[in-house]
Amino acid sequence: MSKISVVICDDQPLIVSSLKLILETDPQISVVGTAENGEQGVALVTELNPRVVLMDIQMPQLDGIAATSRISRDTDTKVVVLTTFNRDDYLFDALDAGASGFLLKNTDPETLITAVHQVAAGHGLLSPEVTLKLIRHRSAPAEAAPDADGQDLLSALTERELQVLTELAKGKNNQEIAAVLSLSEATVKTHLSNLLAKLHLRDRVQGVLFAHRVGLIQ
Repeated sequence: MSKISVVICDDQPLIVSSLKLILETDPQISVVGTAENGEQGVALVTELNPRVVLMDIQMPQLDGIAATSRISRDTDTKVVVLTTFNRDDYLFDALDAGASGFLLKNTDPETLITAVHQVAAGHGLLSPEVTLKLIRHRSAPAEAAPDADGQDLLSALTERELQVLTELAKGKNNQEIAAVLSLSEATVKTHLSNLLAKLHLRDRVQGVLFAHRVGLIQ
């Protein structure tokens, strides 16, 4: 099995060195490049095509949100935003820009390594507390009316796929969805993969965003 290639984008050399040291304790992960600002990060991702990029937010020249947007739009690389600041606006902006995960820099090494594996596999990374923040934000009174185009896409889903998407949007993991719907985890994964393909979404994080945007969860 090929190693998971990772690019680290952060303007603090000590953070970059620490992240590289942590990630390379896993023999299945290889840090193939580092960048000190968003512009360099985008250029490096375009050149090296890594499977995952760890992206800081506050950087010179081009911030992490703008860089995430460009990477998500133009490449297949998955972005995990890694920031010191536990701010809701950073979370929402990062997910809207296409990030597949959101972690704080005080995350323990084991969680960081697991996150890279999960995102590289296309699963995305949303902790229950992050999902709760997302639900509260998307349910705010000022939220726009449900997306009509998204409603049309929903019609392509089977009843079971719609049920899986609904449970996903509530913050449940695959094991919990399987228990609620009396399915095997393998079947849940299959339904999830199929519904993401039908909705033209990259991963489960975008699935949660989509479900709230179209008003599937109130």
